Amino acid sequence: MTTQDLKSNEFDPYYGRYIDKFSKTEHLRDGFKQGLVHIPQFFDSIPEERLSYRYAPGKWDCKEILQHLIDTEHVFMYRCFRIARNDRTALAGYDQNIYIDPSNAKDKTRTALLSEYTAMRTNSIVFLDSITDADLQNIGNANGGDMSARAAAFTIVGHEIWHMDTIREKYL
Repeated sequence: MTTQDLKSNEFDPYYGRYIDKFSKTEHLRDGFKQGLVHIPQFFDSIPEERLSYRYAPGKWDCKEILQHLIDTEHVFMYRCFRIARNDRTALAGYDQNIYIDPSNAKDKTRTALLSEYTAMRTNSIVFLDSITDADLQNIGNANGGDMSARAAAFTIVGHEIWHMDTIREKYL
C-alpha cells in the first residue's frame, strides 16, 4: 500500500504536507521499518552541542523535536488503531505545544529518547503487521475531519521526514 492508493477524502488537506513527503512508491509498512533504522541514525549523527540548539526563541531544540515525533506517533497510531478497528467515535485533536514541557525532553539523554522512539516504532510496526490492508482503508473521524487508518499511518512517517528536513535546514 502506497500513498498513490490514498483518496482525497481520506484526510484533511492539512495532513497532505506530511503525506506528500512519503515516497509515492514506498510501501507503508516498509516506511515504518526504514524509520526504525533511519531516525536513530539521523539523531545519533547530530553533534551533542546541537541537541539543545534553538534556531529562534520559542522553537524546540532537537531533543524536543524527537520527543514530539514520539508523541505524535502515539497520537496518530492511536487514531490508526481505533479507525482500523472500525471505531466511528470522533477522536479529539491534540495541541502538540502543551506536550513538550511535561515530557521533560530537555532533561532526557539522546539514548533515552532513542530508546523511547524505538519502543514506540516497534509497537507501531507490530500493530501494522497485524492488520489487513482492508482494515487500513477504514475511515473514521479525527480532529473534526475524516481520516482513514492508513492516512493516519502515512502522516506519521511523512511528519518525521518533514522534521528531519527542518533540522537539516535550520539546526545543523
